[in-house]
Amino acid sequence: MVAVIDYNMGNLASVKNALKKIGAKSMIVSDPDKIRSFDRILLPGVGAFGDAMEHLRSSGMDEAVKEFAATGKPMLGICLGMQLLFSKSLEFGEHEGLGLVPGEVVPFDSKMFETPHKVPHMGWNELFVQRETPLFAGMQKEFYLYFVHSYHAVTSDEYAIGRTWYGYEFVSAVSNGNIFGIQPHPEKSHDNGLKILKNFTEI
Repeated sequence: MVAVIDYNMGNLASVKNALKKIGAKSMIVSDPDKIRSFDRILLPGVGAFGDAMEHLRSSGMDEAVKEFAATGKPMLGICLGMQLLFSKSLEFGEHEGLGLVPGEVVPFDSKMFETPHKVPHMGWNELFVQRETPLFAGMQKEFYLYFVHSYHAVTSDEYAIGRTWYGYEFVSAVSNGNIFGIQPHPEKSHDNGLKILKNFTEI
């Protein structure tokens, strides 16, 4: 059973429908006291980092998520949910994250673009797998997923399991033990996205 974390910042219906398509049982959960009983949790998210962390803290969900992560059960962050896994973000100021993956979230730097690129990065793009991981089991070494974001993660190679090129290379998927994160939206990425979600439910 997958707990889809509700903190007023995610496209919950799309995520739940995608999980239903792959035959996974899930429940939208807003009570932090309930998530410890689930097998795995999925942290979605759309919006600003600072607002998201404020919602998580005000409900006590931030500590509940950290406690769940410490159990060793699988956890997946999607889009903003992936960014929240990091130590901090520089989106509209500096904000502390959940600290489950070392690194930070920064805006796309147009000075680094070899050719002009629009921000936000929106649409289909390739994810290049960096190393073997159960999240991408049975998939090609590169495949297309759907992205919508203006900020991206910066972390060491130790945690990067996927990278993507948009003006320059950035980290688009991470793992730290039982903690996984993916910048694109698997629930909007058709067969490739469904395969990733299926893999997550089988970790």
